[in-house]
Amino acid sequence: MLARRNAPDDGSAAEQAIDSALEGLRGLDELPVADHVKRFDTAHTALTEALGRTENHQSGPHGGS
Repeated sequence: MLARRNAPDDGSAAEQAIDSALEGLRGLDELPVADHVKRFDTAHTALTEALGRTENHQSGPHGGS
């Protein structure tokens, strides 16, 4: 497990974050509408962070393509 932490990011962390964010939107139809906003805000934040990770992964450590 320690080796995994030191391994280069292959984008899988971002994919897992996206899956987790989308999972947080499941069951909205069973919640009061007032609770939807918090779920959407949480998912939006997680997706924004995941997008940032994928952009950093694609551009590389030097910011170039």
